[in-house]
Amino acid sequence: MPTRPTPSPGSRVPLSRERVLRAAVLLADEDGLESLTMRELGLRLGVEAMSLYNHVARKDDLLDGMVDLVVSEIELPADTGDWKEAMRRRAISAQSVFSRHPWASALVDSRESSGPARLRYFDWVIGTLRRAGFTLELAVRAFSLLDSYVYGFGRQQLNMSAGGDIEPEEMGAAFLRAIPADEYPYLRELVVEYAMKAGYDERADFDFGLDLILDGLERLLDRATS
Repeated sequence: MPTRPTPSPGSRVPLSRERVLRAAVLLADEDGLESLTMRELGLRLGVEAMSLYNHVARKDDLLDGMVDLVVSEIELPADTGDWKEAMRRRAISAQSVFSRHPWASALVDSRESSGPARLRYFDWVIGTLRRAGFTLELAVRAFSLLDSYVYGFGRQQLNMSAGGDIEPEEMGAAFLRAIPADEYPYLRELVVEYAMKAGYDERADFDFGLDLILDGLERLLDRATS
């Protein structure tokens, strides 16, 4: 049974809402959201679980605060008037943030309560698109499309990395041994000529899809405003 560490006299860092939230984010990052309990969080912080309720009202309040903390890490560019560049940088930053916090993307759009960072995030995206000339309906759909891509890409990468530390060459060789070449020639070509030679470039893959989406949205905007 785990025991709670006992800080030496005078060494205890005062508990605060931010410290509780940051510890909860770290716990979820390391062990998954399912591991997050008030008891486990208290053990991490060296306090009784009941002490946490002085800083978070309940578990839902904890989750809301964690989401807001993660969303605050996403870049919202203020130094460009180009909506495509702003959306590109925002999406790239969001993908990076959610790769560090893979549990968070499932919560961003599902929480009923919003903190200031989450509200600012939503307002910035819609505002950037509206100022560029998108109708409200098209701005909402563009936002949904972009975030669906960001979330989906992140979950795909998470699934791809679930195999552990197996090297791509080793994985490719195992794949080739298991798949008859005469029955699946194009899969063999993919593994031999692409995966095992060029290697997988996650950023290039993400940018390819992102640019397709942004170019498509630009054409819709041009048609809508012409």
